Amino acid sequence: MSIFTITATDPHSRARAGVVRTPHGDVPTPVFMPVGTRGTVKSLSPRELREHGATIILGNTYHLYLQPGHELIARHGGLHGFASWDGPMLTDSGGFQVFSLIYGGISNEIKGRRPQRANPMQGMVKVTEDAVIFKSYLDGSRHTFTPERSIQIQHGLGADIIVCFDELPPFHATYKYTRQSMDRTHRWAVRCLTAHRERDTEQLPNPGQSLFGIVHGGVFPDLRRASAEYLATMGFDGFCIGGSLGGDKPQMYDVVDMTVPHMPDGMARHLLGVGDIDDLLEGVARGIDMFDCVSPTRLGRHATALVRRDEEQGSRRWKLNVLNASMRDDRNPLQPGCTCETCRTYSRAYIHHLFKANEILGIRLVSLHNIAFLLNLMREVRAAIIAGRFGEMYADWLGKPL
Repeated sequence: MSIFTITATDPHSRARAGVVRTPHGDVPTPVFMPVGTRGTVKSLSPRELREHGATIILGNTYHLYLQPGHELIARHGGLHGFASWDGPMLTDSGGFQVFSLIYGGISNEIKGRRPQRANPMQGMVKVTEDAVIFKSYLDGSRHTFTPERSIQIQHGLGADIIVCFDELPPFHATYKYTRQSMDRTHRWAVRCLTAHRERDTEQLPNPGQSLFGIVHGGVFPDLRRASAEYLATMGFDGFCIGGSLGGDKPQMYDVVDMTVPHMPDGMARHLLGVGDIDDLLEGVARGIDMFDCVSPTRLGRHATALVRRDEEQGSRRWKLNVLNASMRDDRNPLQPGCTCETCRTYSRAYIHHLFKANEILGIRLVSLHNIAFLLNLMREVRAAIIAGRFGEMYADWLGKPL
């Protein structure tokens, strides 16, 4: 039985509302999940996340494997017990981080930026048919990830949803290489599924884990279709759209458009590593149910608050630099009308002061607001779909018809 149930659909797009069922509770969708890379959403406590509406968070297999290690985490009850988070969790496979060591700057490619200097970590990874061999960024020690090893590590971490280990090619890869990479990812998917099914549930902190496959194929429509249709026959519990998503936002939307129609309707769809406001709305309109991204807390560390300013165009309309001189004596909250703790309690002037004084509280307050802003946005999206008003909300936020 699928862990995902659709509860409402939008008649004018592929948007849908639903529920993902996990051993630690239900997750209403569409949903944005804050990223807790090393077992913590940077600077925020589990209590703060719960109080501001987080229903699921993401942990990073690569980083948690290297420090403190999945065996230790398993002994402490998995990530749920170790991090004192009692809600649903998802872990990625570690593939993105491992392959980023090869290509460098992959996280920037979706925004059309290429790395300006050679990545010092290049040359620290070797890819074979069986595995990926890499050196730790912490101490240079040598490690090997096979599909089976990634699944074993994720079993120890104990997240409710785990993800297949995959190969990540750069967005500028040729059709030939992308096809070869996709085929290898498919072979690894078979091995991941086998390892997951053969697990010893009595020895695991969370025996009820679900496994998501990852659809690949780069920017090529025939490969995206082939990958989606192949994985749909294998018995996964849900699917991610991964691999190269293109060189800019329009190309990413094209990739989603060429992929979703070939994915099973009755299963959850997760768009990996995406969290900009326009991308969330565009993704939902194209049938995506789940999103994750580090951007809310990364922006918080760089004194940037998520806001809605209709009078401005482009990406700037969503962002407020609290270091601007105009913030120095501004009594307003970061976002008028926002009900997060930061906006209920503190002024822009105070937060401006905290960053000028290099006080850590400034990072915490803006990060908390940014997380709450996106969680609230997705709650509004879900409510709009259920009420039949998603097209109105889309046009209101993006300034264009659905």
